[in-house]
Amino acid sequence: MNPGVRKFALTAHLTLSVGWIGAVVAYLALGIAAARSQDVEIVRAAWTGMELIGWYVIVPFALTSLLTGVLMALGTKWGLFRHYWVLFSFVLTLVATIVLVLHMRDVTSLADLAQRVEGATLEALGGDLLHAGLGLVVLLVVQALNMYKPAGITRYGWRQKQ
Repeated sequence: MNPGVRKFALTAHLTLSVGWIGAVVAYLALGIAAARSQDVEIVRAAWTGMELIGWYVIVPFALTSLLTGVLMALGTKWGLFRHYWVLFSFVLTLVATIVLVLHMRDVTSLADLAQRVEGATLEALGGDLLHAGLGLVVLLVVQALNMYKPAGITRYGWRQKQ
Protein backbone atom coordinates (compact mmCIF):
# COMPACT_ATOMS: atom_id res chain seq x y z
CA MET A 1 0.00 0.00 0.00
CA ASN A 2 1.57 3.30 -1.01
CA PRO A 3 1.90 6.02 1.66
CA GLY A 4 -0.97 8.17 0.38
CA VAL A 5 -3.44 5.29 0.28
CA ARG A 6 -2.20 4.03 3.65
CA LYS A 7 -2.73 7.43 5.28
CA PHE A 8 -6.22 7.70 3.77
CA ALA A 9 -7.11 4.17 4.94
CA LEU A 10 -5.69 4.85 8.41
CA THR A 11 -7.64 8.12 8.66
CA ALA A 12 -10.85 6.34 7.64
CA HIS A 13 -10.20 3.48 10.06
CA LEU A 14 -9.44 5.76 13.01
CA THR A 15 -12.46 7.98 12.29
CA LEU A 16 -14.80 4.99 12.07
CA SER A 17 -13.36 3.31 15.16
CA VAL A 18 -13.53 6.43 17.32
CA GLY A 19 -17.00 7.11 15.94
CA TRP A 20 -18.05 3.62 17.00
CA ILE A 21 -16.83 4.28 20.54
CA GLY A 22 -18.62 7.64 20.64
CA ALA A 23 -21.86 6.14 19.36
CA VAL A 24 -21.70 3.42 22.02
CA VAL A 25 -21.24 6.12 24.67
CA ALA A 26 -24.35 7.93 23.34
CA TYR A 27 -26.26 4.63 23.32
CA LEU A 28 -25.13 3.98 26.89
CA ALA A 29 -26.29 7.45 27.94
CA LEU A 30 -29.76 6.69 26.55
CA GLY A 31 -29.72 3.33 28.33
CA ILE A 32 -28.89 5.04 31.63
CA ALA A 33 -31.70 7.54 31.04
CA ALA A 34 -34.14 4.68 30.39
CA ALA A 35 -32.98 2.77 33.47
CA ARG A 36 -33.13 5.75 35.82
CA SER A 37 -36.25 7.51 34.61
CA GLN A 38 -39.72 6.95 35.93
CA ASP A 39 -41.19 9.05 33.15
CA VAL A 40 -42.85 6.76 30.60
CA GLU A 41 -42.15 9.14 27.72
CA ILE A 42 -38.45 9.35 28.51
CA VAL A 43 -38.17 5.57 28.63
CA ARG A 44 -40.06 5.29 25.35
CA ALA A 45 -37.92 7.97 23.69
CA ALA A 46 -34.69 6.45 25.01
CA TRP A 47 -35.50 3.04 23.54
CA THR A 48 -36.44 4.61 20.23
CA GLY A 49 -33.15 6.53 20.24
CA MET A 50 -31.16 3.43 21.15
CA GLU A 51 -32.69 1.54 18.24
CA LEU A 52 -31.94 4.38 15.81
CA ILE A 53 -28.38 4.90 17.03
CA GLY A 54 -27.81 1.15 17.00
CA TRP A 55 -28.96 0.46 13.44
CA TYR A 56 -27.99 3.72 11.74
CA VAL A 57 -24.73 4.60 13.52
CA ILE A 58 -23.22 1.78 15.58
CA VAL A 59 -23.78 -1.12 13.17
CA PRO A 60 -22.44 0.76 10.10
CA PHE A 61 -19.44 2.04 12.09
CA ALA A 62 -18.74 -1.46 13.40
CA LEU A 63 -18.90 -3.08 9.97
CA THR A 64 -16.81 -0.43 8.24
CA SER A 65 -14.32 -0.30 11.11
CA LEU A 66 -13.90 -4.07 10.83
CA LEU A 67 -13.45 -3.83 7.07
CA THR A 68 -10.96 -0.95 7.18
CA GLY A 69 -9.05 -2.69 9.99
CA VAL A 70 -8.64 -5.81 7.87
CA LEU A 71 -7.55 -3.68 4.91
CA MET A 72 -5.01 -1.87 7.10
CA ALA A 73 -3.66 -5.15 8.45
CA LEU A 74 -3.35 -6.76 5.03
CA GLY A 75 -1.95 -3.66 3.39
CA THR A 76 0.76 -2.82 5.90
CA LYS A 77 3.82 -4.49 7.42
CA TRP A 78 1.78 -5.56 10.46
CA GLY A 79 -0.23 -8.20 8.62
CA LEU A 80 -3.37 -9.83 9.97
CA PHE A 81 -1.69 -12.94 11.41
CA ARG A 82 1.89 -11.82 12.10
CA HIS A 83 1.49 -10.06 15.46
CA TYR A 84 -0.64 -11.14 18.39
CA TRP A 85 -1.95 -7.63 19.04
CA VAL A 86 -3.31 -7.38 15.48
CA LEU A 87 -4.85 -10.84 15.68
CA PHE A 88 -6.44 -10.14 19.09
CA SER A 89 -7.74 -6.77 17.86
CA PHE A 90 -9.26 -8.47 14.83
CA VAL A 91 -10.88 -11.26 16.85
CA LEU A 92 -12.27 -8.87 19.48
CA THR A 93 -13.63 -6.55 16.79
CA LEU A 94 -15.16 -9.46 14.88
CA VAL A 95 -16.81 -10.89 18.02
CA ALA A 96 -18.06 -7.43 19.07
CA THR A 97 -19.54 -6.87 15.61
CA ILE A 98 -21.27 -10.25 15.54
CA VAL A 99 -22.68 -9.81 19.05
CA LEU A 100 -23.82 -6.29 18.13
CA VAL A 101 -25.67 -7.35 14.99
CA LEU A 102 -27.33 -10.28 16.76
CA HIS A 103 -28.25 -8.13 19.76
CA MET A 104 -29.80 -5.37 17.65
CA ARG A 105 -32.77 -7.63 16.89
CA ASP A 106 -33.52 -7.65 20.63
CA VAL A 107 -33.12 -3.88 20.77
CA THR A 108 -35.64 -3.51 17.93
CA SER A 109 -38.08 -5.81 19.74
CA LEU A 110 -37.71 -3.87 22.98
CA ALA A 111 -38.06 -0.53 21.19
CA ASP A 112 -41.27 -1.81 19.54
CA LEU A 113 -42.47 -3.01 22.94
CA ALA A 114 -41.68 0.39 24.43
CA GLN A 115 -43.97 2.00 21.86
CA ARG A 116 -46.90 -0.31 22.71
CA VAL A 117 -46.93 -0.80 26.49
CA GLU A 118 -47.78 1.54 29.33
CA GLY A 119 -46.88 2.19 32.96
CA ALA A 120 -45.09 -0.39 35.10
CA THR A 121 -44.33 -2.70 32.18
CA LEU A 122 -42.54 0.08 30.36
CA GLU A 123 -40.58 1.09 33.45
CA ALA A 124 -39.50 -2.55 33.86
CA LEU A 125 -37.69 -2.39 30.51
CA GLY A 126 -34.91 -0.38 32.07
CA GLY A 127 -31.94 0.34 29.84
CA ASP A 128 -29.59 -1.79 27.82
CA LEU A 129 -26.59 -1.22 30.06
CA LEU A 130 -24.90 -4.62 30.10
CA HIS A 131 -24.36 -5.01 26.35
CA ALA A 132 -23.38 -1.40 25.84
CA GLY A 133 -21.08 -1.38 28.86
CA LEU A 134 -19.29 -4.60 27.90
CA GLY A 135 -19.11 -3.46 24.28
CA LEU A 136 -17.46 -0.21 25.36
CA VAL A 137 -14.90 -2.13 27.44
CA VAL A 138 -14.07 -4.38 24.45
CA LEU A 139 -13.68 -1.36 22.16
CA LEU A 140 -11.38 0.36 24.65
CA VAL A 141 -9.25 -2.80 24.95
CA VAL A 142 -8.95 -2.92 21.16
CA GLN A 143 -8.01 0.75 21.12
CA ALA A 144 -5.33 0.17 23.77
CA LEU A 145 -3.93 -2.80 21.83
CA ASN A 146 -3.71 -0.67 18.71
CA MET A 147 -2.06 2.23 20.51
CA TYR A 148 0.51 0.29 22.54
CA LYS A 149 1.15 -2.57 20.09
CA PRO A 150 2.44 -5.04 22.69
CA ALA A 151 5.32 -7.22 21.54
CA GLY A 152 4.70 -10.74 20.39
CA ILE A 153 4.97 -12.36 16.99
CA THR A 154 2.84 -15.35 16.05
CA ARG A 155 4.34 -18.56 14.66
CA TYR A 156 3.16 -17.45 11.24
CA GLY A 157 4.95 -14.12 11.80
CA TRP A 158 8.18 -15.93 12.74
CA ARG A 159 7.99 -18.08 9.61
CA GLN A 160 7.40 -14.99 7.46
CA LYS A 161 10.38 -13.29 9.10
CA GLN A 162 12.68 -16.18 8.25
